[in-house]
Amino acid sequence: MKKYFILLFLAGMTIRLDAQNTSRKFISVAVLNTHTDLPFSKFAGMFYKAFHPGIEFSYGKNFKVKPRHDWYYDFRLAYFYHRFVQHGVPVYSNLGYRYKFKSPFSLTAEAGAGYLHSIPATAKLRLNDNGDYVNDKGIGRVQVNVCFGIGAGYIVRPSSPASLKLFINYQQRLQLPFVRSYVPLLPYNSFLIGLAKPVYRKSK
Repeated sequence: MKKYFILLFLAGMTIRLDAQNTSRKFISVAVLNTHTDLPFSKFAGMFYKAFHPGIEFSYGKNFKVKPRHDWYYDFRLAYFYHRFVQHGVPVYSNLGYRYKFKSPFSLTAEAGAGYLHSIPATAKLRLNDNGDYVNDKGIGRVQVNVCFGIGAGYIVRPSSPASLKLFINYQQRLQLPFVRSYVPLLPYNSFLIGLAKPVYRKSK
């Protein structure tokens, strides 16, 4: 399991892509809601029930930038809380494609993989040698995180290259192995809304 995770994580984190001179780095932050279900299943319920909140930060770079499309890759750190199940801390990389309309709107498709640290949300009781029950949930478990998503973006001030961009994203995340004996793969639906901002290096 550890060898599988290490290979998958390194494959995502060591993406080497030749960026053009028009590339731009960016940072983003998003809030999210997530729940366990099959892709696109009970999607509407994410807005009025099954509230499991989280937050995600990313740092990335655009490359192969063209007037109507570009590619991007980023590195992400997130946290989410699934009531009665776990606290999840994904750390992963993402590769995506963006199609830009003539208007300030754009559409994206992306996929990524990496690490997820799972910490039980409830006590895990164990009977010790003294006959007492103790909490044995420890510091969490190593998990693999695989995800893919689609989204849309809107540039707030199209005339400014440093403008903020508002985005929404639907993401399907697969966590494995969750419980080897009966739930080896745990699917999560996530809906994110956030802001992204270009980052420019100051000229000397």
